[in-house]
Amino acid sequence: MSTGAKTRSSRRGRPDKPFSWRGLWRSQRMRGYFYQILVVAGMAAVILFMVSNALQSMAAKGMRIGLGFLSNEAGFTLAESVLPFGPTNTFLQAFAAGLGNTLWVSFVSLIFATLLGVLVGMARLSSNWLVSRGAAVYVEIFRNTPQLIQIVFWYTLFTLLPGARQAWHGMDWWFLSNRGLVLAWPEDRHAFAIVALALAAGLAGVYFFAKWADQRQRSTGQRLPVLVLSMAGLIAVGLLAWLATGAPTAIEYPRLTGFNFRGGITLSPEFLALALGLVLYFAAYISEIVRSGIQSVGKGQIEAGRAVGLHGFELYRHIILPQALRVIVPPVTAQYISLIKTSALGVAVGYPELFNVSNSIMTLSGHTLECVIIMGLVYLLLALGVSSLMNVFNRAVALRGAAR
Repeated sequence: MSTGAKTRSSRRGRPDKPFSWRGLWRSQRMRGYFYQILVVAGMAAVILFMVSNALQSMAAKGMRIGLGFLSNEAGFTLAESVLPFGPTNTFLQAFAAGLGNTLWVSFVSLIFATLLGVLVGMARLSSNWLVSRGAAVYVEIFRNTPQLIQIVFWYTLFTLLPGARQAWHGMDWWFLSNRGLVLAWPEDRHAFAIVALALAAGLAGVYFFAKWADQRQRSTGQRLPVLVLSMAGLIAVGLLAWLATGAPTAIEYPRLTGFNFRGGITLSPEFLALALGLVLYFAAYISEIVRSGIQSVGKGQIEAGRAVGLHGFELYRHIILPQALRVIVPPVTAQYISLIKTSALGVAVGYPELFNVSNSIMTLSGHTLECVIIMGLVYLLLALGVSSLMNVFNRAVALRGAAR
């Protein structure tokens, strides 16, 4: 034994023990590691066995595995697509088109489900009996009805609407028929997109302005009209973006040409049925989460806020929301992820989302296993992306709430 080893041993006050496998096994931590390694190895062996059998079966049938088919010509079209797509495009571009449609319907549904869920959740807490009971009836109906039935119901309802020539309309701004909802839209769509991005950036600016106003109020005692200034700032940002793009004012109005409408923007019956089914179903769950989050804030804190002069919007912003959001965000994140995955039910009404497009690619290419794996990985990445963004927001809310 070296001098250094003797010194360390003497410092511990006990002689070094020889290595023993029996003593190692008696360690609870080491046994835990061993069992975990054993379970992982067993799962890996099962997966390898299943994959090996699948590969052998596919080889016996003359089927090959690979991603080379993605560069082949698709040979089919989509009824609607937010991304340009035609029969001469590749299977890879078909996957991209399906993903674009999934993101589009998921984004629209997520926004409106959140807004409706917040409104219904607050309505559940209303002192007005009719409002609270009406919100409760809505929640019970849509939360306890299978979502697929709801989507099929809305699609059937849209197909029973009058034809294009007898469409319901509001002046020349919108037309609703069995061809879908057609809306007037700005002709300069590039400028419209820039204004929308500017407003999104303005919303981020409002968040930071509200935090600065809170810090200023705590340090100086001076209260700023945050809501009024925020709305004025958003209007100013949108107006400046509109002026910077040339201040376009031309509107493209839909016109009936033959048996269909031309111009404007068209939302198909398939899109409307899927979006409406997702919005109404998940808004019912979000409303209950919002209601429980608000009720988690103690009444004593609300009364204390009123005692110091906080009312209405300020009471929610300073007292209720900072505490309720920490309860609301985690379960709402799970609902957002479920909404994105449930968009695959669009296959029931013919909306060309990712699952529907993948089925077409499977049929034409014969590469079923690869398509299923690609589709699963895409949904996994979408879920992880939403979860990561909401976790960042949740940490920000938790820090702000803890600081208070």
